Amino acid sequence: MLPLIKSFEKIIIRVLVALMALVLLLSTVELTWVIVKDIITPPILILEIDELLEIFGLFMLVLIGLELLDTIAKTYMGESTDHAQIVMAVAIIAIARKVIILDVKDLSGFALVGIAAIILALSIGYYLIKKKDAALKDSMHDAL
Repeated sequence: MLPLIKSFEKIIIRVLVALMALVLLLSTVELTWVIVKDIITPPILILEIDELLEIFGLFMLVLIGLELLDTIAKTYMGESTDHAQIVMAVAIIAIARKVIILDVKDLSGFALVGIAAIILALSIGYYLIKKKDAALKDSMHDAL
């Protein structure tokens, strides 16, 4: 029964990778269309702030998708890697996207402090994971 479940899991993972690749392709096409449309509409070659924020948001969304695709491919298709490090990297990119497109006029001071706390916590967590990995590599290197 376990081999059957593993086979089913591999099929689902391959389907997810294919779907994620399709979504990334379509979102890249959408990003390209938005950039071209914003550049050719009057005033030509000048982007307004709201257009820039939309472009940055879409750009970061594509980057998050790439990280998710990388996570699925590396984590679930056999390459042994630290899941926590990948999840933290994706979370940092996602919160960075939110910060880039954030309109601070609409948020309270407490919300901004909360966002800062999230960024700090993710950064410290990512640093500690990287530090742990470096220590493990050093101990493995010393053992050889």
